Amino acid sequence: MPRSGPHGLPAPLLALLVTAGLLLTGCANPGTGSDRDDPTRPVTLRFWHGWSEKNEVKAVDEAIARFEKRYPHIRVEATGSVTDETVNQALRAGGGKAPDVVSSFTTNNVGQYCSSGMWVDLDPFLRRSGLDKKAIFPGTLLDYTRYRGTQCALPLLADAYGMYYNRDAFEEAGISRPPRTMSEFKAAAVKLTRRTEDGSYRRVGFMPNFRLYENSPDRLFAQWAPRYFDEEGRSRLSREPAARQFFGVQRDLITALGGYGPLERFRTTFGDEMSSQNAFLTGKLAMHLDGSWRSLMLADARPSFRWATAPMPVPDDRPDTYGRGYLTGTVAGIAHSSKHRNAAWELVKFLTTDTDQVVAFANAIHNVPSTKAALASPALDADPAFRTFLSIAQNRHSVSMPPSVNGGMYITALQDFAYAVEAGRVRDLDKGLRALDRQIDADTLQSAN
Repeated sequence: MPRSGPHGLPAPLLALLVTAGLLLTGCANPGTGSDRDDPTRPVTLRFWHGWSEKNEVKAVDEAIARFEKRYPHIRVEATGSVTDETVNQALRAGGGKAPDVVSSFTTNNVGQYCSSGMWVDLDPFLRRSGLDKKAIFPGTLLDYTRYRGTQCALPLLADAYGMYYNRDAFEEAGISRPPRTMSEFKAAAVKLTRRTEDGSYRRVGFMPNFRLYENSPDRLFAQWAPRYFDEEGRSRLSREPAARQFFGVQRDLITALGGYGPLERFRTTFGDEMSSQNAFLTGKLAMHLDGSWRSLMLADARPSFRWATAPMPVPDDRPDTYGRGYLTGTVAGIAHSSKHRNAAWELVKFLTTDTDQVVAFANAIHNVPSTKAALASPALDADPAFRTFLSIAQNRHSVSMPPSVNGGMYITALQDFAYAVEAGRVRDLDKGLRALDRQIDADTLQSAN
C-alpha cells in the first residue's frame, strides 16, 4: 500500500497537490475544460482512482496497458488510493495537475457531481459515439450514475452484496440450506451461535449490529426495497412501512442473540475487516453480509472451514423477491476541468463499455461486470461463489441508493439514527423517523441553496 503523508494521502499524491495548491482551499474557482481537443493527437491523460490492494492496482495497470495498445498516441498516468475528498479538492481548484478521468468507489456522491457540474455530462459523448446506454448497462446501474437527467458518470464494475456462510457450522447445526426469509434467518442465527463455558460468545450466527464492517443499515434495508424520497424529493422514511419492519427485525435479532451490549462487546474483539483476523475468516461469525470481492480474498486466505455464498434473506411477506440484494459500484467520469475531454472520453468509453475489458477487469478483482454483454460473457469466472453475486446483480428486485444533491448525507443521517435505535436510545420509533425526515429535508434544502 502506498506510503501516506500527514494528510492521510499517498506521499506522491500529497506532493502533487501541494505543488498545485490544491490543499489550500476548498472553494477556489474551478478551471474551465475543453471538449475541442483532437483525440487522435498525442496526449497524456491523468486518471485518478481509489484501488489500492496489490491485485487491484495490477488489474488497473493491465487495463491501461490494453487501452494504450489500442490507442498508442494516448498515454495514461494513473494515480491510485485517491479518495473522493481528494478528487473534490482537485476539481474545485482546477489547474494543470488536476485529473482528466476520475472514478469513485461510492455512488452516493453522483448527485453532487452531476448537479455541481464537477463531472461533465456524458450523454453528448455517448450520442457522438453511437452508443445506446440503455442497451449497454443494466437499469439499476444507470440509475446510480445519473441525477435529474444528467449522465455525469458511467458504471465501472459493480458491487453486489450477499451472504457468506460457514458450511461446516451449518452442517454441525443441522441446517440444510441458507435461510431465505427473515424468520428463517433469525432461527438459523440463534442455532448457529455458540458460547464458552463462562457464557461469553465463541461464535454468533450473525452480527446484527450496524457498526460491523459492511453492515451499514442501508445495505440490509435494501432487502425491503424502501422508497427514501417522494416525487418532490422529500424524505419519506416515516411514511415507509418497511422502515418499521426493518428496525423491528433488527431489534428481534439483537434480542434473540443476547442483547445489544453483549453483542457489541463481542464485536470489539474482531480484527480489522481487511486483515487475516476478519471475524468471518476466524470463525467468529457463521453468517456474514459482504460484497462480491470477499470471495476472492477468502479463496486466497484459505480458511480452516468450508464456506459458500447466497443472497441475503428477504422479508417473510415477500418470498418472491428472494435473490435480491444491495447494489452499488465504482463509477467513472470526466473532470470538468479537463482540457482533453475527447481523449478522456476514449478512456472512459474503453473502461466502461468494451466487453473484453470489462470481463477481464471483473475476473481480476471479483467485482460484478457492469454491462449486459459482459454479464452474459462465457469468459466470466465460473467460480460458484462469485456467480451468486452475478445473479444478485441481475435480479430485477435488487436495488441501489437513490442519488441526492448533497451526496450521501441522508445515508449518514440514517446510519446515525440506526446506531441510536439499536442501542435503545430511541424510545418512540415513529417520532424518531419523523425527526429523521426533517433532518434529511433540512440538509437537502441547505445543499440546494
